[in-house]
Amino acid sequence: MKKFRGIFLKNDHEISLLREANQIVARILDDIESRIRPGITTMDLEERANELCAQYQVKPAFKGYQGFPYTLCCSLNDVIVHGFPTLDELKSGDILSIDMGVQYRGFFGDSARTFAVGDISSEAGRLMQVTMDALYKGIQQARAGNDLYDISAAIEMHAKKNACSIIKRFVGHGIGASLHEKPELPNFVPSRMLGVPLKKGMVLAIEPMFSLGSEQVEIMPDNWTARTADRSLAAHFEHTVAITKDGPEILSTLDN
Repeated sequence: MKKFRGIFLKNDHEISLLREANQIVARILDDIESRIRPGITTMDLEERANELCAQYQVKPAFKGYQGFPYTLCCSLNDVIVHGFPTLDELKSGDILSIDMGVQYRGFFGDSARTFAVGDISSEAGRLMQVTMDALYKGIQQARAGNDLYDISAAIEMHAKKNACSIIKRFVGHGIGASLHEKPELPNFVPSRMLGVPLKKGMVLAIEPMFSLGSEQVEIMPDNWTARTADRSLAAHFEHTVAITKDGPEILSTLDN
């Protein structure tokens, strides 16, 4: 792999492996989505994800990573990210963010979606839509010749326009033969920081996390579960995106 400012630039073969890894994640998340309903538990979803990883002959990317104990991050309502699966039943009106990754032939896939459980409030639906739209606005800027912070600016602008708070503590990242690589990709433009020119071959996990209230975060005693400090609802969407000569390619979708 070539490097630019410490960032790995992937060749076509490496991107093809990343595409396969991420499409497996997309298939697993599609299966998980089909099972989400009131009465099911997130531990049920965890068990299904493990079954599918075995079926696809991939290794869960998160399980054991820095001590994280599960295959899925299941983050309910005011949990932003890194929530644990539990035996509590989902209820109509909940929103559930699921972050999922796999390792396939030495390369990683990583994607997240927020799902509605039954009938949700209009405000919860708005939060989900704004966060997902911000992800795609960021992806549109993932083009060779742009700057890394063009992605950040597009996400930040959409959050502000729609009165959502950006959870600044967590950022996107490069991805490849490691789950987390350079560069860090904030969902806002940092002050007094130089950006990074985007180059063909960069692969980025772009992942806005927004809330309806405070941007402040509280970490629970398990040292993983991150909740909004004011217990307002949070949403999280993520795609892995390759920068190609033809523009951004979303690797973690089956719609290519």
